[in-house]
Parts: sequence; structure tokens; C-alpha cells
Amino acid sequence: MRFALEALLADVPAEQIAEARDFYRSRAAGRGPAGFEELKEARAKKPAPRAAVPPPAEETVEAAGVRVPVRIFLPSGGPPRSVHLDIHGGGFYMDSAAHSDVRNRALAEALHTAVVGLDYRLAPEDPWPAAPDDCAAVALWLVEQAEARFGTARLTIGGCSAGATLALATLLRLRDRGVVDRFAGAALRFGTFDLSAHTPSGRLIADEYFIQAYVGHVPERDRALPDISPLYADLSGLPPTLLVVGSEDILLEDNLTMAGRLSAAGNDVELRVYPAAPHGFTGHPTALAATALDGISSWLRERIG
Repeated sequence: MRFALEALLADVPAEQIAEARDFYRSRAAGRGPAGFEELKEARAKKPAPRAAVPPPAEETVEAAGVRVPVRIFLPSGGPPRSVHLDIHGGGFYMDSAAHSDVRNRALAEALHTAVVGLDYRLAPEDPWPAAPDDCAAVALWLVEQAEARFGTARLTIGGCSAGATLALATLLRLRDRGVVDRFAGAALRFGTFDLSAHTPSGRLIADEYFIQAYVGHVPERDRALPDISPLYADLSGLPPTLLVVGSEDILLEDNLTMAGRLSAAGNDVELRVYPAAPHGFTGHPTALAATALDGISSWLRERIG
């Protein structure tokens, strides 16, 4: 069998690839903050999130002894067919659920689903395990309350970058509690699955400040804990999973390895690698990003049934 990256690339129109290449050629490559002072500055400069119409309901939910703010989008035109839990990205130390409002409103309408975005605690003020504790608490709340609250027990989960890492860590926690079968699918965009620096892919990001902020208090030998680095987990018994990543993403190898491990563990896994795309590409104003997001919506629609 021949194995080549080109064989894994998503089939997208050539003009979208050309447009993406032009877009990234003229766009300066970004980098994350190098320390806490730069992080505070980056947070202060972050533009206010775009408002969704109609806006979400805001409330605080409680489960497993944890209280977490959430933003709930209900579809117009009747009760939802399912509930999707969305976990935002931002390196474990930036961003908020509100920055996903426009996307989550669109997803709610496109899939006729309820979408729940959550604001987990951010590092370094609240390092690991605060964020996965918050995500697992909201997931458990949905397991226990979705049918009574939304009229459906069908659940899906998704996240991008750090959010994808937290989504997978959440599923592992739910599997160990025996309730992961309530989730029909997981759509994970360019996750950071190895924060240990023990693998070649992990070493590519070993000097990034977000790792120090999130798990700097954890001895390096322990950063392979599955709750931190899901790549090292027993991955059996998880729901169908879609992995989306760009061919120019520094986390490409991380996602290729995760796809292989999920498949070897007997899971239903689909990997989509988008050409000419760097990290975070689905948040950029390109036709390629729109195609990838449409593909995620279609995949989730199939999981909802």
C-alpha cells in the first residue's frame, strides 16, 4: 500500500486552493504570546465578538460540583433535533464562547439543533484541570438534562484547537463514567493532542507559552496524562469522530497520529486534510474555510440522523 499525504487531501475546487494560497501569501504569519504580559496585552486588543441575531440565552449550569457559564442557541421553527456542545479554542488561555456566537447561531439554524457554548476557566489564572473539569461538567449536565430541557437526548460535541483537545478529554472522561454513548459524534478541528513534548509532533510546539500557562505546574513526565495529552489515552469506545486539519498546520502530524490511533482502537474516524491551509484556517475569510465548515455541518447532520 502506498501512503502519501496527497491521497489524504480533501477534494476541493482548484480555485479555492489558489485563493487560499494568495490569502496566506499576503497575510503575516501570527504567533502566540511569549509570556503573561504579552497574553494580557493580546487579551486587551482582542476585538469584541460579533453579535448573533437572535442572541443566545445566557445562564450558568451546575454539575459535578462545578458551575459554568453557557450560551444557548435554539433553532427557530420548532424544537431542536439534537444538542451540540461547542468548546472554543484559544490556546487554553484566550477567547470566549461569545466569539463563536455567529458560527453557533448559523449551526443551530442549519442543523435545527440546539447549540451550547461554554466558558471554561482560562490559564494561567486557572490552569489544568480547571478547563476539562468545566467542559466535563457541562457535558454531564447535558447527559442528565438534555431530554427534559431540550426535548432530545441526542448529543454531539465539537471544538477547534484547544477546544478540540478539551472535547476529546471530555469524551474520555464520559467514557470512563459509562455515558459516552449518549454522544453521536465529535467534530474536532486541528486539535493539540500532545502537550508532553515526548513525540516528534509534540516537540514542534514544546516552547509555546500556552503549554507553560496551561500545564507548567505539572511535571514534564506527567504531561502525557490522557486528560492533558489525549494522544496517549486508551481511545477505545469513543463516538464517531471527524478530524479536520490543514496541510500547512504545525499540528498536522499530531492530527495524523490521532486519526491512526482512533482507527486502531476500533473507532469510526474520518480525517479531512485541507490543502494550503494553516492552523485555525476555518476562522479565516476564504472559500476554502466555508467549504470545510459546510462539510462539518453535513457530517454532523448525518450523525444526528
